[in-house]
Amino acid sequence: MRLSRYFLPVLKETPSEAQIASHRLMLRAGMIKQQSAGIYSWLPLGFKVLNRIEQIVNEEQQRAGHIPLLMPTLQSAELWRESGRYDAYGDELLRITDRHKREMLYGPTNEEMITDIFRSHVNSYKDLPLTLYHIQWKFRDEIRPRFGVMRGREFLMKDGYNFDLTKEDALHAYNRHLVSYLRTYERMGLQAIPMRADSGPIGGDDTHEFLVLADTGESEVFYDSEITDLKFGDREIDYDNVEQLQAVLEEFTSRYARTDETHDEAVFAEVPEERRRTARGIEVGQIFYFGTKYSEPMGATVVGPDGARTPVHMGSHGIGVSRLVGAIIEANHDEKGIIWPEGVTPFHVGIVNLKQGDPSVDSACEALYRELTAKGMDVLYDDRDERAGAKFATMDLIGLPWRLTVGPRGLQANKVELTSRRTGESEELSPADAVLRLEKIYLPVFDAAK
Repeated sequence: MRLSRYFLPVLKETPSEAQIASHRLMLRAGMIKQQSAGIYSWLPLGFKVLNRIEQIVNEEQQRAGHIPLLMPTLQSAELWRESGRYDAYGDELLRITDRHKREMLYGPTNEEMITDIFRSHVNSYKDLPLTLYHIQWKFRDEIRPRFGVMRGREFLMKDGYNFDLTKEDALHAYNRHLVSYLRTYERMGLQAIPMRADSGPIGGDDTHEFLVLADTGESEVFYDSEITDLKFGDREIDYDNVEQLQAVLEEFTSRYARTDETHDEAVFAEVPEERRRTARGIEVGQIFYFGTKYSEPMGATVVGPDGARTPVHMGSHGIGVSRLVGAIIEANHDEKGIIWPEGVTPFHVGIVNLKQGDPSVDSACEALYRELTAKGMDVLYDDRDERAGAKFATMDLIGLPWRLTVGPRGLQANKVELTSRRTGESEELSPADAVLRLEKIYLPVFDAAK
């Protein structure tokens, strides 16, 4: 994409309403525009990041054997009355009456609707296990929306739902989600720690939240510092292997890690003092097992091996897709702007033309643009007739991981400058070697998507 033809409305001043770094930088970098309290338009740069995150979530869900569908944003109040949640959910539930006086709601989650879909089409235990998921906009009428997309009223979420014959099968589905989430977050350049959490209005006894440590996090968290040394990495996983997934669960949840709602000071005291940590965390996902909480009142049953009908065991599993954009920025920024991890960056590399209109520089930039694009990279080429300082400031603000700087002096020696946004380090390479270097950098990112 040529920046002269792109829509990137960057701001020089920080909007006064932005209280945390991610909100400030998303507004300044032209990623979002507030339309009303807690509701945002996603402008092209922000939308690209949102799509990158959504793509990773989809790939890892389907790698785990989960099946995508799409449910509507509006739901019938009658379904929620069946489950008993319509009156119990509280003021965050946006209740609507249509022109025919039918009571509707803007869905904050989809347990009732997915249970209705299941009971309409699945009759036998032979069709289990089954996990369905979708990525859809949700609405929770927060009393005090703040922190930009971190606590908005309208948000994009992946919510998945497993249906299993027994509790043991459902807990395997729980483990399957935990493992897939670990892979998902690491591909985004995040360490999201699974912590014992409170189930809230979803319900159920088994639940973990995934939290990214950040000073601006809303939750106070308590943990054993050993857990921050754990990495999932590129290990091979068989999602049908019960023992393997249980081992991963135990590896990542055996050390103390809890949110303030479930913190137990006596148990925490058993952790060696030098490893006890207290911090703030940003919730980016949560997994639940809640048994027959919805299947029993809503009649979601199957004929079991003995011929008798039995309620299915269920769980729900969410990832805050739009919230992740803010969380990634909170964990990756400096005084100049955003620093995108390679897995979620809107553009893989930026090209800065230091002398627009110079035939040799223009030609070199065009050649690099074509070659990198042919290698599968998304390139932002700053071809504007602007001074170099303004171009560098824009690149630093929007946070592309790598920048190629092309100028007449360097080209005389057949060199361009490759700069890392994260470290600030630069190296001079020939244009051909710069392409090879970037190809090597992004090879693991592209391989992870396969």
